[in-house]
Amino acid sequence: MSAEEAQKQPTVQTGIRNSRVGKRPVEIPKGVTVTLRDGKIEVKGPKGQLSRALTPNVDVKVDGATVVVNGTIPGRDGARFQGLARALINGMVVGVATGYQKSLQLVGTGYRAEIKGTTLNLALGFSHPVIFPIPTGIKAEIPPDSKGTLVVLTGADKEVMGQTAAKLRGFRPPEPYGGKGVRYLGETVRRKAGKAGKGGK
Repeated sequence: MSAEEAQKQPTVQTGIRNSRVGKRPVEIPKGVTVTLRDGKIEVKGPKGQLSRALTPNVDVKVDGATVVVNGTIPGRDGARFQGLARALINGMVVGVATGYQKSLQLVGTGYRAEIKGTTLNLALGFSHPVIFPIPTGIKAEIPPDSKGTLVVLTGADKEVMGQTAAKLRGFRPPEPYGGKGVRYLGETVRRKAGKAGKGGK
């Protein structure tokens, strides 16, 4: 191919693109250690220890008190993998450093929660109590002044925390007429008006 023909060929972008969020280093706070080994990342801190496989198509390095993530494939996919890896690693660091918390409110007559050993027993208006095993790494508490209507979950793993809270809410999602059910603390439930009574003739 001549030099003139080469100039006419379309230019293909093959450079590595950086995610706007993914290119930011993850700060490692005091008391937290990050270790890379065998394709996994391990993060230890005051609130616990987390480990997960590294996201594919990224290069992760511990540089002093920061974790730096770079994409290894060109185009948008590289930036997406970079952003995903950075978000997961940051979530792990925050989790072991300060932990996460979610609170669930039980709304309804007779709706109560009670902790028995490693299980959470819920009275949600069914003919039987709902017995839910508390996942490893998650701590459940019921504030004494809530009279059993508030469940506070704490833990280092953001993903497990979200799944646990969603499962508990799923046992009795808030219904739109009376508002009864399990809801996130502060959650706004859309209410519907009940059916109007038939007018007398």
